[in-house]
Amino acid sequence: MNEKFFDLKKEKQDRMINAALKVFAINGYQKASTDDIVKEAGISKGLLFHYFGSKAGAYTFMYEYSSRFMTMELERAVSLREKDLFRLLEQMEEAKSVLLSNYPYMQKFLLTHMGLNDKSITEAVAPYVDKVPQIMGEIMERADYSRIKDGVDTDLLVRTMYYVTRGLMEMALVTGMGSDVVLKEAVAYYEMMRSQFTKEDYLFC
Repeated sequence: MNEKFFDLKKEKQDRMINAALKVFAINGYQKASTDDIVKEAGISKGLLFHYFGSKAGAYTFMYEYSSRFMTMELERAVSLREKDLFRLLEQMEEAKSVLLSNYPYMQKFLLTHMGLNDKSITEAVAPYVDKVPQIMGEIMERADYSRIKDGVDTDLLVRTMYYVTRGLMEMALVTGMGSDVVLKEAVAYYEMMRSQFTKEDYLFC
Protein backbone atom coordinates (compact mmCIF):
# COMPACT_ATOMS: atom_id res chain seq x y z
CA MET A 1 0.00 0.00 0.00
CA ASN A 2 0.98 3.64 -0.48
CA GLU A 3 2.38 4.66 2.91
CA LYS A 4 2.93 8.33 2.09
CA PHE A 5 -0.71 8.66 1.07
CA PHE A 6 -1.76 7.46 4.52
CA ASP A 7 0.22 10.28 6.11
CA LEU A 8 -2.49 12.63 4.85
CA LYS A 9 -5.38 13.60 7.10
CA LYS A 10 -8.20 11.03 6.91
CA GLU A 11 -10.64 13.56 5.48
CA LYS A 12 -8.33 14.29 2.54
CA GLN A 13 -7.61 10.60 2.00
CA ASP A 14 -11.29 9.80 1.82
CA ARG A 15 -12.01 12.76 -0.45
CA MET A 16 -9.41 11.54 -2.94
CA ILE A 17 -10.47 7.92 -2.63
CA ASN A 18 -14.14 8.70 -3.12
CA ALA A 19 -13.39 10.91 -6.11
CA ALA A 20 -11.34 8.20 -7.81
CA LEU A 21 -13.83 5.45 -6.99
CA LYS A 22 -16.69 7.49 -8.43
CA VAL A 23 -14.91 8.41 -11.67
CA PHE A 24 -13.61 4.88 -12.27
CA ALA A 25 -16.94 3.28 -11.31
CA ILE A 26 -18.97 5.45 -13.65
CA ASN A 27 -16.59 5.50 -16.60
CA GLY A 28 -14.52 2.34 -16.30
CA TYR A 29 -10.73 2.44 -16.34
CA GLN A 30 -10.25 3.20 -20.03
CA LYS A 31 -12.61 6.19 -20.18
CA ALA A 32 -11.83 7.57 -16.73
CA SER A 33 -9.96 10.87 -16.75
CA THR A 34 -7.50 12.12 -14.17
CA ASP A 35 -8.90 15.59 -14.87
CA ASP A 36 -12.29 14.39 -13.65
CA ILE A 37 -10.74 12.79 -10.57
CA VAL A 38 -8.88 15.91 -9.47
CA LYS A 39 -11.94 18.07 -10.17
CA GLU A 40 -14.14 15.76 -8.09
CA ALA A 41 -11.55 15.66 -5.29
CA GLY A 42 -10.80 19.39 -5.38
CA ILE A 43 -7.04 18.86 -5.68
CA SER A 44 -4.33 19.60 -8.21
CA LYS A 45 -3.29 17.05 -10.81
CA GLY A 46 0.25 17.35 -9.48
CA LEU A 47 -0.93 16.14 -6.07
CA LEU A 48 -2.70 13.15 -7.61
CA PHE A 49 0.42 12.13 -9.50
CA HIS A 50 2.59 12.78 -6.44
CA TYR A 51 0.74 10.10 -4.50
CA PHE A 52 -0.18 7.65 -7.26
CA GLY A 53 2.24 8.31 -10.12
CA SER A 54 -0.30 7.75 -12.89
CA LYS A 55 -3.90 6.85 -13.65
CA ALA A 56 -2.85 3.20 -13.58
CA GLY A 57 -1.25 3.69 -10.17
CA ALA A 58 -4.40 5.35 -8.84
CA TYR A 59 -6.62 2.56 -10.16
CA THR A 60 -4.40 -0.18 -8.74
CA PHE A 61 -4.25 1.53 -5.35
CA MET A 62 -8.04 1.97 -5.28
CA TYR A 63 -8.58 -1.67 -6.17
CA GLU A 64 -6.27 -2.95 -3.45
CA TYR A 65 -7.72 -0.55 -0.89
CA SER A 66 -11.30 -1.44 -1.80
CA SER A 67 -10.63 -5.17 -1.71
CA ARG A 68 -8.97 -4.92 1.70
CA PHE A 69 -11.64 -2.64 3.15
CA MET A 70 -14.59 -4.74 2.00
CA THR A 71 -12.91 -7.96 3.16
CA MET A 72 -12.28 -6.41 6.57
CA GLU A 73 -15.91 -5.29 6.91
CA LEU A 74 -17.25 -8.70 5.92
CA GLU A 75 -15.02 -10.40 8.49
CA ARG A 76 -16.17 -7.92 11.13
CA ALA A 77 -19.90 -8.08 10.40
CA VAL A 78 -20.53 -11.77 9.74
CA SER A 79 -20.69 -14.20 12.66
CA LEU A 80 -18.61 -17.36 12.37
CA ARG A 81 -21.36 -19.22 14.25
CA GLU A 82 -24.27 -18.19 12.03
CA LYS A 83 -25.72 -20.90 9.77
CA ASP A 84 -29.03 -19.40 8.69
CA LEU A 85 -28.78 -18.42 5.02
CA PHE A 86 -30.88 -15.29 5.33
CA ARG A 87 -29.19 -14.08 8.52
CA LEU A 88 -25.80 -14.53 6.84
CA LEU A 89 -27.02 -12.45 3.92
CA GLU A 90 -28.33 -9.79 6.31
CA GLN A 91 -24.96 -9.60 8.05
CA MET A 92 -23.24 -9.25 4.69
CA GLU A 93 -25.58 -6.36 3.95
CA GLU A 94 -24.49 -4.73 7.20
CA ALA A 95 -20.92 -4.81 5.91
CA LYS A 96 -22.00 -3.39 2.55
CA SER A 97 -23.91 -0.67 4.39
CA VAL A 98 -20.65 0.53 5.93
CA LEU A 99 -19.16 0.71 2.44
CA LEU A 100 -22.14 2.62 1.10
CA SER A 101 -21.90 5.08 3.97
CA ASN A 102 -18.16 5.71 3.76
CA TYR A 103 -17.35 4.94 0.13
CA PRO A 104 -20.59 5.01 -1.89
CA TYR A 105 -19.06 3.87 -5.19
CA MET A 106 -16.75 1.17 -3.82
CA GLN A 107 -18.98 -1.82 -4.58
CA LYS A 108 -19.64 -0.60 -8.11
CA PHE A 109 -15.94 0.14 -8.58
CA LEU A 110 -14.95 -3.41 -7.62
CA LEU A 111 -16.88 -4.68 -10.67
CA THR A 112 -14.86 -2.56 -13.11
CA HIS A 113 -12.09 -5.16 -13.40
CA MET A 114 -14.40 -7.15 -15.69
CA GLY A 115 -14.15 -4.44 -18.34
CA LEU A 116 -10.36 -4.08 -18.31
CA ASN A 117 -8.59 -4.62 -21.63
CA ASP A 118 -5.17 -3.40 -20.55
CA LYS A 119 -3.02 -6.42 -19.70
CA SER A 120 -0.69 -4.50 -17.39
CA ILE A 121 -3.61 -3.20 -15.30
CA THR A 122 -5.26 -6.60 -15.27
CA GLU A 123 -2.04 -8.13 -13.94
CA ALA A 124 -1.61 -5.34 -11.37
CA VAL A 125 -5.02 -5.90 -9.78
CA ALA A 126 -5.02 -9.71 -10.21
CA PRO A 127 -3.87 -10.38 -6.59
CA TYR A 128 -6.93 -8.53 -5.24
CA VAL A 129 -9.71 -9.48 -7.67
CA ASP A 130 -10.63 -12.77 -5.98
CA LYS A 131 -10.37 -11.65 -2.35
CA VAL A 132 -13.94 -10.40 -1.92
CA PRO A 133 -15.61 -13.21 -3.93
CA GLN A 134 -13.53 -15.71 -1.96
CA ILE A 135 -14.61 -14.51 1.47
CA MET A 136 -18.22 -14.17 0.31
CA GLY A 137 -18.04 -17.75 -0.95
CA GLU A 138 -16.65 -18.92 2.37
CA ILE A 139 -19.48 -17.17 4.18
CA MET A 140 -22.10 -18.79 1.96
CA GLU A 141 -20.55 -22.22 2.59
CA ARG A 142 -21.47 -21.82 6.27
CA ALA A 143 -25.18 -21.73 5.40
CA ASP A 144 -27.23 -24.77 6.35
CA TYR A 145 -29.28 -25.26 3.20
CA SER A 146 -31.19 -28.13 4.79
CA ARG A 147 -33.23 -25.43 6.53
CA ILE A 148 -34.68 -24.32 3.20
CA LYS A 149 -37.97 -25.86 2.10
CA ASP A 150 -37.74 -28.87 -0.19
CA GLY A 151 -37.93 -28.14 -3.90
CA VAL A 152 -36.52 -24.60 -3.65
CA ASP A 153 -33.70 -23.81 -6.08
CA THR A 154 -31.27 -22.26 -3.59
CA ASP A 155 -28.90 -21.01 -6.29
CA LEU A 156 -31.75 -19.12 -7.94
CA LEU A 157 -32.93 -17.85 -4.56
CA VAL A 158 -29.51 -16.44 -3.68
CA ARG A 159 -29.09 -14.86 -7.13
CA THR A 160 -32.52 -13.24 -6.85
CA MET A 161 -31.63 -11.68 -3.53
CA TYR A 162 -28.30 -10.52 -4.94
CA TYR A 163 -30.08 -8.76 -7.80
CA VAL A 164 -32.51 -7.11 -5.37
CA THR A 165 -29.78 -5.73 -3.12
CA ARG A 166 -27.64 -4.73 -6.12
CA GLY A 167 -30.64 -2.77 -7.37
CA LEU A 168 -30.97 -1.06 -3.99
CA MET A 169 -27.32 -0.02 -4.13
CA GLU A 170 -27.75 1.41 -7.63
CA MET A 171 -30.87 3.27 -6.52
CA ALA A 172 -28.97 4.73 -3.58
CA LEU A 173 -26.27 6.07 -5.91
CA VAL A 174 -28.86 7.71 -8.14
CA THR A 175 -31.21 9.08 -5.48
CA GLY A 176 -28.86 9.67 -2.55
CA MET A 177 -30.83 7.23 -0.39
CA GLY A 178 -29.02 6.80 2.92
CA SER A 179 -27.17 3.59 3.74
CA ASP A 180 -29.41 3.09 6.79
CA VAL A 181 -32.50 3.14 4.57
CA VAL A 182 -30.90 0.72 2.12
CA LEU A 183 -29.97 -1.68 4.93
CA LYS A 184 -33.44 -1.50 6.48
CA GLU A 185 -35.09 -2.31 3.16
CA ALA A 186 -32.63 -5.11 2.36
CA VAL A 187 -33.24 -6.72 5.76
CA ALA A 188 -37.00 -6.47 5.17
CA TYR A 189 -36.59 -8.37 1.88
CA TYR A 190 -34.48 -11.04 3.54
CA GLU A 191 -36.94 -11.50 6.39
CA MET A 192 -39.80 -11.81 3.89
CA MET A 193 -37.84 -14.44 1.95
CA ARG A 194 -36.89 -16.22 5.17
CA SER A 195 -40.54 -16.52 6.22
CA GLN A 196 -41.48 -17.90 2.81
CA PHE A 197 -38.67 -20.36 2.14
CA THR A 198 -37.47 -21.62 5.54
CA LYS A 199 -38.83 -24.86 6.97
CA GLU A 200 -41.16 -24.14 9.87
CA ASP A 201 -38.94 -26.00 12.37
CA TYR A 202 -36.15 -23.44 11.80
CA LEU A 203 -38.15 -20.22 11.64
CA PHE A 204 -37.65 -19.39 15.30
CA CYS A 205 -34.06 -20.55 15.64
